[in-house]
Amino acid sequence: MCGIVAYIGEEHPEKIIIEGLQRLEYRGYDSAGIMLANSDSYDITKVAGKVESLSNALSEKPAAKMHIGMGHTRWATHGKPTQNNAHPHVSQNGDLVLVHNGIIENYSSLKEELTNRGYSFQSDTDSEVLLNLIEDIQNREGLKLGKAVQVALQQVIGAYGLVVYDRKKPNELVVARLGSPLAIGIAEGAYFVGSDATPFLEHTRKVIYLEDYEMAILRTHKDLQIRNIKTDHKVAAYVEELKWNLENIQKGGYEHFMLKEIYEQPEAIRNTLRGRLLTKEGKIQISALNQHRDKFSNARRILILACGTSWHAGLVGEYLIESFARIPVEVEYASEFRYRDPIIYKDDIVIGVSQSGETADTLAALKIAQEQGAFIFGICNVVGASISRLADAGTFTHAGPEIGVASTKAFTTQITVFTLLALELARIKGQLSDAELRNYLFELENIPQEIEAFLEDIDHIKTIAESYHTADNCLYLGRGYNFPVALEGALKLKEISYIHAEGYPAAEMKHGPIALIDENMPVIVIATRKGHYEKIVSNIEEIKSRKGKIIAIVSEGDEAVKALADHVIEIPLSSECFTPIFSTLPLQFLAYYIAILRGCNVDQPRNLAKSVTVE
Repeated sequence: MCGIVAYIGEEHPEKIIIEGLQRLEYRGYDSAGIMLANSDSYDITKVAGKVESLSNALSEKPAAKMHIGMGHTRWATHGKPTQNNAHPHVSQNGDLVLVHNGIIENYSSLKEELTNRGYSFQSDTDSEVLLNLIEDIQNREGLKLGKAVQVALQQVIGAYGLVVYDRKKPNELVVARLGSPLAIGIAEGAYFVGSDATPFLEHTRKVIYLEDYEMAILRTHKDLQIRNIKTDHKVAAYVEELKWNLENIQKGGYEHFMLKEIYEQPEAIRNTLRGRLLTKEGKIQISALNQHRDKFSNARRILILACGTSWHAGLVGEYLIESFARIPVEVEYASEFRYRDPIIYKDDIVIGVSQSGETADTLAALKIAQEQGAFIFGICNVVGASISRLADAGTFTHAGPEIGVASTKAFTTQITVFTLLALELARIKGQLSDAELRNYLFELENIPQEIEAFLEDIDHIKTIAESYHTADNCLYLGRGYNFPVALEGALKLKEISYIHAEGYPAAEMKHGPIALIDENMPVIVIATRKGHYEKIVSNIEEIKSRKGKIIAIVSEGDEAVKALADHVIEIPLSSECFTPIFSTLPLQFLAYYIAILRGCNVDQPRNLAKSVTVE
């Protein structure tokens, strides 16, 4: 999950790398480091802390003419977040420098072997072991850097996205990828490297996304070479054109990225619907679904694989698809699915959901399903991401960059995609009449503007947050479509405010959680008028009788719950299937304002990273 930036060209690399690392801090911010080099020497600066501390440390050093560099912002896996464990790492003879994202699973045996050959180690990381393995192979076999990296990577087990520099070849960088994403930006007389494309967005829109087992050699004023690490065959470079712009990845006047991205949800949903929701024609146009219509029509079942917030979106997708299309759906944590010898049928459709499209567990689970003959459908946000390239078909959410670690617009746009899929599958299978479908389409089309109206008045949520920001625990309850929203609301609060919170189906409250309720327990209840309303009102009365503090998310105009609850947040009245999009909004704001009042770093919560690209 660490962030990598590198540059080789004619400009001084320091500013490029520091700005790139700042954009990648969503991937990790335990420690940071940079190497800057010219034809004569290199210099390394490392800190335990964030990129800002690294920038401050660099400002105290004298400037020198440099043309090549690499940087790293770390999410600690092997070794504590200390200066010694920060990247870049230097090989024992001082010739090689490396930055690495991923985990080398057999590092222990490799380290023992290298120690027996006389190597010593300055850090606790698996990355330094990999670097010294490259040096050892280079020295023993007399290989050039690129070949030594290739041979070393054939001996490691695990995941890597890496950049290696050799001071004996000061106009060259070697980059390689397996499991951990790497993008190469191409400009006139320069190459850029990033864990994603955001570090070089203002410098070039031409990008190559390395595939697994691919290695590239970058040289000043020369065409890059890409080879397959296992076969040594040359690989043709596929250059893509970036669609995002610099404004997308800046705060735009908001205090935090998370707040900006909450407010971006109406436009993000519009972008998800654009070209797919044809209301006047009474149609949904999803090209990937149309191209594989028979696959979906004849599917024995649909498996949804995801992690975290995307898993919650998948649960909503299960309700939607089963309710409308009447196709059996199972939703699984990808991290568990990949290790339990799952049963896959050739007429299964497996949907992988990931904002980044790089989630390691989801990718691995999809590969297992694909190897067993299932049809893979991907839902992700990032064009060119690994899941989009692995899948047989799929669709992008088009939510735009999501920088805040806690997902917001990713969740609502993923739900929007599932809604479109469910409605179109229902039409294909004859489960919806044209009139019913048209009514849902009109309602769906109006959702963005209804969200905009909701966003105009959220001051009362700040007031509620002031009442509960000192709580130690919170309970979230929902039924039907809103049970997954209760899970998502609890996750948001945990992620950014560090308050212990749990989401439950409201009917399960009597099977244990009710024992926790007292006058100090805030209970957030999603009590929309559509779907099990009378049941949820009964749950609220049970909580109230035990002195629990109730924050109710209700449909506008609701009076019954208002009379029972301590606090009420109204959302637009809608069909039950659309309530998850609306009900999640106040929960995002509640978590945000509570975290602010507790003095938490909303965009960079402790121990978390945005894109989980390692196990």
